[in-house]
Amino acid sequence: MASSTSKRPLPSGDSQRPRVHVSPKYTQTDGDIAGLFASSYGLEPDSWQRFVLDDWLGVKGGRWAALTCGLSVPRQNGKNALLEIRELYGMVGLGEKILHSAHEVKTAQKHFRRLKHFFGNSVNDPGAKYPELNALVKQVRAVNGQEAILLHATSCASLTGGICRCDGGSVEVIARTKNSGRGFTVDVLVMDEAQELAEDALEALMPTTSAAPLGNPQWIFAGTPPGPSAAGEVFTRVRNEALSDSPGSVNWNEWSVEGSVDLDDRAHWRMTNPALDAGRLQPLVIEGERARFSDGGFARERLGLWPLESGLSRAISELEWSSIGVELAPTDGFRTYAVAFNLDGTRLALAGGLKHADGVHVELIDAAEGDITSGLGALADWLAARWRNAAQIVLSGSAGAPVLALLLKERKVPDAVVKIASTGEYTTACSVTLDAVRASAKAARANEALDDDADLLPLPFTHLEHEGQSQLDDSVSVADRKLRGKTTGVWGWEATTPDGDETPIEAVSLAYWAAQTTKRKPYGEKERRAVFL
Repeated sequence: MASSTSKRPLPSGDSQRPRVHVSPKYTQTDGDIAGLFASSYGLEPDSWQRFVLDDWLGVKGGRWAALTCGLSVPRQNGKNALLEIRELYGMVGLGEKILHSAHEVKTAQKHFRRLKHFFGNSVNDPGAKYPELNALVKQVRAVNGQEAILLHATSCASLTGGICRCDGGSVEVIARTKNSGRGFTVDVLVMDEAQELAEDALEALMPTTSAAPLGNPQWIFAGTPPGPSAAGEVFTRVRNEALSDSPGSVNWNEWSVEGSVDLDDRAHWRMTNPALDAGRLQPLVIEGERARFSDGGFARERLGLWPLESGLSRAISELEWSSIGVELAPTDGFRTYAVAFNLDGTRLALAGGLKHADGVHVELIDAAEGDITSGLGALADWLAARWRNAAQIVLSGSAGAPVLALLLKERKVPDAVVKIASTGEYTTACSVTLDAVRASAKAARANEALDDDADLLPLPFTHLEHEGQSQLDDSVSVADRKLRGKTTGVWGWEATTPDGDETPIEAVSLAYWAAQTTKRKPYGEKERRAVFL
């Protein structure tokens, strides 16, 4: 089966097809096989589930066509059963190692019990409902927080009386925390309740597939549209990537309404809830929810409505950023400068960092777009006039950094002062800056609760709260994390709007990173008073 590559809504009138469908092309799919396999164990997939399975298990060039799979469907429609089918087939049919994560412990434990239903409670369980599946069991681990089912490979000699030397499929089930993914190495990472997936939990989980045993990793994000109190940023970012002009290997299936609709129109109920047609969800249930839920809650939870602003996501919230703005910058410390170029060399930003006793203060000095090459000489002059009072000048972006470095060399700026950041150094700068912003915002919140005479906690990261910093504020407001590499988990900044500019936050991040990591000091104590301009 070949996939649909349209990012436009599919024709209306069929609730078993998503309103929004994005999928990379694939030449064949294991979806039918997975559905038939699950059916033999009482898991008969509905039409909509088979549709999604085809995408998830679509193959191109011997690998999954979709590295990232996203599913947004209202509750009680069979999302959990769909995940069970994918995991059951992956464990037994493909020998995959799977890590299933959920937001809450009780949800994770419920999923584990459902999977255990197929395999039994232990090795050689006489009460197992499916003896042939129980025969594959190497271990059932039911300890809270360590739930797992480990299988023999179907070709294992132990199944015919020999000695086990196999490493078969498995599923491990965990509740997410910022450290919950440590120590796992898996092929498939399932993130259930994805609307509640926090950034720190994702950071812990992503590296689990870096060395996928079968060399064919896949990430599955499944949930509902994020509510006002949900983390939401990760799931929104997956959706935005799928709906972008370059979705790449991202798959997205979404049952939803769009815009302002009549919440009492039962046609909308049916189109967004495929389990209604299948008889697995009753209209009386929805009627009860309509009476109890707010209009916004009903639209989100039952009709799958994503917020209008979901096309824009940001890693640093407005509250976090505003809480660490200062009216007056510190003056004592040593400075760093950073210049960030965008990919095509049409934009650049210049920022400064000041390392002081309590942390690092950053400011945007300038940002430009257009024909920036003509202005590189003036920028080099500006930096060359200040290098003696700076610990480091960091440049990033292949479109301009090498040229600017050469211009600085021609102006007798020492090589030890100028550094072109590698990709790894750039992504590290982005990551440590985000961590510092959040740590600083946390300290700022704690300070608000202190008594007037109490000592305030230092803020490890501050920026200037000033009209002249509007370009930096605008950049932060549209900047989100963009993964660099398929399985490494490292990321860089990217604007989430067509007219957004990520270079100011990139320059600030590099200036902060340089201030934190450089071992150079400017020339002489008398030169340490910091004035950026």
